[in-house]
Amino acid sequence: MRNVIAFSGLLLASLLIYNCSGTKKGGVTAEFQTPEFNPNPTGKYLSPKESMATMHLPPGYRLQLVASEPMIKEPVAIAWNGNGSMYVAEMLTYMQDADAVGEQQKISRISLLEDTNNDGVMDKSTIFIDSLLLPRMMQPVGNELLVNETNTIDIYSYRDTDGDGKADLKKPVYQNDKYVVNDVNMEHQRSGLDWNLDNWMYLTYDAVRFRYTNGKMQVDTIVSGSSGQWGLTHDDYGRLFYSRAGGEIPALGFQINPKYGTLDFPDQYNAEFSEVWPIIATPDVQGGPPRLRPNETLNHFTAPTGQSIYRGEQYPADFPGDYIVCEPVARAVRRAKVVHQNGKTTLQNVYQRKEFLSSSDMNFRPVNSATGPDGHLYIVDMHRGIIQQGNWTPPGSFLRQKIDSIGLAKNVGHGRIYRVVHEGSKMAAKPQMLNQKPAELLTYLAHPNGWWRDNAQKELITRADKSVIPALREIATGKRNVGQNELQHLAKIHALWTLEGMDAIDQELLLNSMNDPDARVRKTAVWISEPFLKSGDEKLMAKAGKLAQDADDDVRVQVLLSLYNSKSERGKAIVKEILDKGQNHEMLLATKTALDKNENVRTFGSRLGQMDEESRKLIIGGAAIFKSLCASCHGADAKGLAIGGAGMAAPPLAGSPRLEFIEKNNLIRIVLKGLTGPVEGKEYTSIMPAMEANSDEWVASVVSYIRHDFGGKPPRKKGEIPGMAPAAVNNASGFPVRKASSPAVTADEVRKIRQESASRTTAWTIQELKPEIQE
Repeated sequence: MRNVIAFSGLLLASLLIYNCSGTKKGGVTAEFQTPEFNPNPTGKYLSPKESMATMHLPPGYRLQLVASEPMIKEPVAIAWNGNGSMYVAEMLTYMQDADAVGEQQKISRISLLEDTNNDGVMDKSTIFIDSLLLPRMMQPVGNELLVNETNTIDIYSYRDTDGDGKADLKKPVYQNDKYVVNDVNMEHQRSGLDWNLDNWMYLTYDAVRFRYTNGKMQVDTIVSGSSGQWGLTHDDYGRLFYSRAGGEIPALGFQINPKYGTLDFPDQYNAEFSEVWPIIATPDVQGGPPRLRPNETLNHFTAPTGQSIYRGEQYPADFPGDYIVCEPVARAVRRAKVVHQNGKTTLQNVYQRKEFLSSSDMNFRPVNSATGPDGHLYIVDMHRGIIQQGNWTPPGSFLRQKIDSIGLAKNVGHGRIYRVVHEGSKMAAKPQMLNQKPAELLTYLAHPNGWWRDNAQKELITRADKSVIPALREIATGKRNVGQNELQHLAKIHALWTLEGMDAIDQELLLNSMNDPDARVRKTAVWISEPFLKSGDEKLMAKAGKLAQDADDDVRVQVLLSLYNSKSERGKAIVKEILDKGQNHEMLLATKTALDKNENVRTFGSRLGQMDEESRKLIIGGAAIFKSLCASCHGADAKGLAIGGAGMAAPPLAGSPRLEFIEKNNLIRIVLKGLTGPVEGKEYTSIMPAMEANSDEWVASVVSYIRHDFGGKPPRKKGEIPGMAPAAVNNASGFPVRKASSPAVTADEVRKIRQESASRTTAWTIQELKPEIQE
């Protein structure tokens, strides 16, 4: 029996326009009726049927229960193999009480679910892998399942060799014994392992990406770091979408691929987009009263997670390509339009002050979403009372008080998986990719459901059957149609990336694709051509030069991305041409800035690379001065330098109160006028001489370096709450931007202190230097 709830109401459809980049441009859907607000919900456990009765969707949509306890417990992620069987990662030890007792026990599992009669409901379950520590990443590859657990970046391949639904062969595919794990908080670890269009698997948190080749993971560093927290997804064209619960950010990182750097716009969604709209009071929020409206509803995303792009074919034409993100604290799921214009991507909530899916069941905890092989949107409901990790629920905390008063801690060991069904939905045939020959997979490259396209590409690459290469070339060049005409550009794109993954791309094919009438194919060809451009291929470089004048913004942006680091004079000239002609083009200019920063990080490291050029020059210059002058007394590591048995010549700088971040002016005073007398009650054989004979720039350099390498961290700004996004500057700019506090000191700041103390003729003493007050 299918458990289905239908809903009614008013739906006004807006006009959606598609641009040449294949994503929607403009317009959101209007109102639909939501139930009366419930100000006093309880933590009572509800059966799947009872819980579904509390859930509300726009008219025409309904929920179907796919699986629930006892078949599954504590589900956090799902993935399907090539034959449509579903893997479910289950964190059985996650927050079984408010103190996280037993959370590190290795008793979690991954189950394998099957729908044997194709009615949409799972009716067969086996434990595929057990004795795991909170499994967090899965990626099916052929007959294997790649798995990562908590507290390690190691990845293992699991395989069922005898067909009983249980893994009996385990082998490592990636190990890093030097990896330092953040095991204090399991929320701040990686997720994803998303096999993107470009054949790289991306993850959150850690600055790496993987490519699976010949049974081993190749690893590549993402210079400017990875983004996100729990959840990662991609669209039809390889654009990645991250979210970050720790920063209350519902979406980020979707402007350019992270290998090129980091780019987010303050107005990539507006301030109202960050607001969420529960249909019940949600008092159990980590942020406490600042995160609650007067009616005790969550007022802002605080746990965005488990995002996906809907890429199926079962819903109305305005739905494919929309961004889905879960908010378990709000007991809701957001649907947003992905608007692409002039090369820049923005997001808009589809519903005015409403969510796509909302529930009045306090235990409804949507934590993940995905488009399934049947073309429907699936929602993973961890269905539990506590959704925050133990670091945020200590006795006496605001959150703990709410957990205890509502009785949320007792609701554990449950879990549901739903799929969203539309009134126009149809049952789809189950895939049988694992049983099909490579040639039979080719037609799926033009399937209307992105799940089929992605998995056909992945399956063809992992099998590495060279016999299909001629057919793939025909698809890529448009000589063979394998689906509906409106999907041929997608077939070409997948064929190109499949050939890339099989190491079967050549100059002739890329030149042909750079001439394709569809801009999305041209962009893809430029992206794939990067190794050829780097090696100096003259024909491809000449063609890229012509594409620098392409009418499509995305093509020009991709040419800039692909040629930015070119060593050839022609490549540099093409980049200059794009930038010269795009001096008023927001996306091109922002992309150039992101690329510059990425290169600075590559050259100077993460911290220095993120700074402005002037600050970086000061610090680098100060390092040379310190090592040649100051280190002789303070030591190269600033921990002091012992002189024989006479103790230290000068006090250690590392850990000194004078190096606290706010003590900038006192440090300038000491360098200018010197320091004498005891320091922290100790006498030293040397005194700090005055350095005021040197220029303001010289002093600024030394002070900047000392603060950068040995100084304290910036204090939290007034009104700033850990884990809470800063208030939006205006309604148009909803993406939270925190201005980084720099340890650098300017020559003007030195000049000001010099003038203030111009009449002083003696060195400072510690007693005279009063602690500074944070502004």
